[in-house]
Amino acid sequence: MASFTEIWQQVVATSMLEWLAVVLAIAYLVLAAHQSLWCWLAAGISCVIYTQLMFNAQLYMESLLQLIYITLAIYGWWQWRYGKGQDDAAEVRDYSWQWHLQWLLLLTVVAVAIAWLLQTYTDADAVWLDTFTTVFSLFATWLLTRKQFANWWYWLVIDAIYVYLYSSKGFVVTGALYFVYLILVVYAMRQWQSTQVGSEQCDNSG
Repeated sequence: MASFTEIWQQVVATSMLEWLAVVLAIAYLVLAAHQSLWCWLAAGISCVIYTQLMFNAQLYMESLLQLIYITLAIYGWWQWRYGKGQDDAAEVRDYSWQWHLQWLLLLTVVAVAIAWLLQTYTDADAVWLDTFTTVFSLFATWLLTRKQFANWWYWLVIDAIYVYLYSSKGFVVTGALYFVYLILVVYAMRQWQSTQVGSEQCDNSG
C-alpha cells in the first residue's frame, strides 16, 4: 500500500487534464442527481479527456468505454430533451427484477467473452475488472438515459470497483473521484426518492 508521501506525490503529479476531467465528472453526477439536462454536456467533455488518459495507461476497454460514453451523452441529452427522459424520474415506470436478471446474465456472458479475448490477444492490464466495469457501466449509463432509478444501484457496485482499479493504476485523483462518486450516488438516490415521494403526495392530494 502506498505511503502518504507517495500518494501526495501522485496527486501533485496529476495533470491539469485529469483535474479538469475530475471536476467535470463530479459536475455530471451532481447535475444528474438533480435531473438537469446539462449533466450530459459535462459528461461528454469529461469523457473526451478520459479517452486519451485511459489509452495511455493501456486500459483499452476503459478507453473504448469513454468513446461510447460520448455517444451515450449525446443520446442522453436527446432523451432528456425530446424523448422519454423529459418525464420526471418519479413518473418513469421501473423495469421488473426479472428484466434486470435477464440482462445481468446476458451481460456477464458478454463480459467473460470480451475479457478472454483481451487476455489472450492483447497486453491489456487488469482485464477482468476492466471488462466487467466497462460492460456494466454502459448498461448503467443507458438506464440513466431512461431515468431508471435502478441505475444508481449498479453504480454503487461499479464505483467501488473503480476506486480500486484506478488507484492501483496510479490514477490516485481519479480513484478518489470514484470514492466521491459513491457518496454522490447515495445523494442522487435520496434526491430521486424525495422527488418520488413528492409526486406521490401530489397524487394523493389530487
